[in-house]
Amino acid sequence: MPSINPIQLDNILHRGVTDIIVENEFVRLLEEGKPLRLKMGFDPSRPDIHLGHAVGLRKLRKLQEIGHQVVLIVGDWTAQIGDPSGQSATRQMLSAEEVRENAQTYLKQFFKVVDKSKTETVWQSEWFGKFTLDNVFDLTRRFTVAQFLARDDFATDTTHNSL
Repeated sequence: MPSINPIQLDNILHRGVTDIIVENEFVRLLEEGKPLRLKMGFDPSRPDIHLGHAVGLRKLRKLQEIGHQVVLIVGDWTAQIGDPSGQSATRQMLSAEEVRENAQTYLKQFFKVVDKSKTETVWQSEWFGKFTLDNVFDLTRRFTVAQFLARDDFATDTTHNSL
């Protein structure tokens, strides 16, 4: 197996990750008996979920069965703007209505696996919906171009002229 470069390692460890809990830490938390709050997010950019969601959903269901709380985060804001993270082509922008329809289908499919009564559903637009151009400018002042280019996804986009 080839060695992993620092950018790939950083991407694996930090992209889309809030906390990394190693197995022994996870076991310790489970053995403490306190209910955990487990989150899974998805962008409803297509009408149906895909097979890749199955493993995570089944794990969440098992954790619900032993008393833990699941939070599904609907990435309706990023789905609408066409966030191309992890893709080589720009994702098509969708209307709010298309995203909402996709999300409803996703939720019906998710709740065939996870217990709806033990799940909190939150919509990304609840906190990003008020994001303005002023907010974008404020964020861009906080980072250098070099910092953006150090990210694998931005570096790949600029290399392939997709930005």
